[in-house]
Amino acid sequence: MARRLKHIPGVDPEYLEKQKEALLRRNRYVLLFNDSEKAAIDEYCARFKVSARASLMREAIMDKVLSALQENHPTLF
Repeated sequence: MARRLKHIPGVDPEYLEKQKEALLRRNRYVLLFNDSEKAAIDEYCARFKVSARASLMREAIMDKVLSALQENHPTLF
């Protein structure tokens, strides 16, 4: 079920629609975990009451990727 955007006064509805379209996830990666890795993830999710595992993994991966890119950005000198 698609979520409808609320109209925000002063914001162009077409702009909001473009923003929404840009955030759609169309690309898929599949991860495989061994038994101990899965157990660790399950333990973490149980301990910290995480219900959205995909979001947890996406945020963890993107945090690592973006921080590595930030640390290794090209320099002029």
